[in-house]
Amino acid sequence: MADMTETTPGWLSPDDLELTRARMPILYVDAVPVRVDDSGEVTHIGLLLRIGPDGSVSRALVSGRVLHHERVREALVRHLEKDLGPMALPRIPVSPQPFTIAEYFPTQGVTPFHDPRQHSVSLAYVVPVAGDCHPRQDALDLVWFTPQEASSPQLQQEMQGGQGVLLRQALAHVGCLS
Repeated sequence: MADMTETTPGWLSPDDLELTRARMPILYVDAVPVRVDDSGEVTHIGLLLRIGPDGSVSRALVSGRVLHHERVREALVRHLEKDLGPMALPRIPVSPQPFTIAEYFPTQGVTPFHDPRQHSVSLAYVVPVAGDCHPRQDALDLVWFTPQEASSPQLQQEMQGGQGVLLRQALAHVGCLS
């Protein structure tokens, strides 16, 4: 039986994806889920707890590929729902604007962002979520941190591939870094 992703429009077979990753950058979205108070101030930042392919445990942002013929907005909703559950209720603006663009390279040191599988370009967003979040897919847990806790060097060292740098940029973008 064929793998489901091989026949779904917008998905590449594992072999085609590997070949594509070796030849061109792949577009991703990164999302920093946040809780906000009534005045719009960020009160908590949600980070996923994941187990990597090597068995290591790390904190992570919501992240994933943008599919062929998929709008960025749709990709954000899909990945937030996939990682946080269908009742997360993300509030994505009508015209989403990234707070930064992260360039991940397979070679370490080119930028602060590293992905050994590929060269990828990620549009990064801070996304308020209003509903109940329950991690799904390969996430073990979702933990909410205060901005002060999220900005700690110890927590950011638990993040791989430069996502700690991306988290600091998100915190600065929403006025949570002094």
